[in-house]
Amino acid sequence: MNRNQFADIILQRLIDQKEEISQQYNSSKDKIGYFWVDDLLPEELALEINQVFPQEKEMVLKKSLKEDKYIAVQMDQYHPILEEIIYAFQDERIVNLIAEICEIKQPIPDSSLYAGGLSMMGNRQFLQPHLDNSHDAKRELWRVLNLLYYVTPDWKEEYGGNLEIWPNGLKNDQITIFSKFNRLAVMATHNDSLHSVSPIKFKGFRKCVSNYYFSKEPLRETDSFHVTSFRGRPEQKVLDQVLQVDNALRMGVRKVFKKGVVENPHIYKKEEK
Repeated sequence: MNRNQFADIILQRLIDQKEEISQQYNSSKDKIGYFWVDDLLPEELALEINQVFPQEKEMVLKKSLKEDKYIAVQMDQYHPILEEIIYAFQDERIVNLIAEICEIKQPIPDSSLYAGGLSMMGNRQFLQPHLDNSHDAKRELWRVLNLLYYVTPDWKEEYGGNLEIWPNGLKNDQITIFSKFNRLAVMATHNDSLHSVSPIKFKGFRKCVSNYYFSKEPLRETDSFHVTSFRGRPEQKVLDQVLQVDNALRMGVRKVFKKGVVENPHIYKKEEK
């Protein structure tokens, strides 16, 4: 399977579900817009993606008070099908259809996979509530959509590793989007798109293929530049204060160094052919 073949299948599934996912997005867009599509690919293809996913020793561990997960972005080091499925989501037809559903102007997929690629989380790993970085690596485009495709078979909601969105802030209950096998979840990203991943409570790995879409215009007129900004969970009062100080310090640095002090390593560096 190549990316065009994957894209053909994904596109048809989105077209088939367009009415339902449009209603889902429209009913949530006033806060944090989202939708999901189940059974995105034929089961045997989703199982194959899971089967060839890199092991933790082949990925990069990101571990701090903010997050604990494995990531992979240098796609030429892994099974070719993984690069094909990632870039299938960047097919112009799919980008334009999802942008139409989410009312995105001038959608632009990210060929560099800045903060995208593959991610994997195992027992006790987590991702704290946060806002994604508002821009791309060059700070030229606005991040507007987050696409997450889950490929772990037989995963149960109680295992954790689910997408959580906080449309009414941390003082109110979150909405949990189950990281169900063969499900694509799409979420809008803007100044209020606070989201997290629930801690894993199972001795197994939740695997995800992720993409971001960007635009020359922000999703909302009120959006402003911000670095990736982490918070503590409602019960983590002290950690929340620590993380807010860290956010402020990093924002201060970016006011002086607009593109950061060091190059972000989470970018696919392709060899010139």
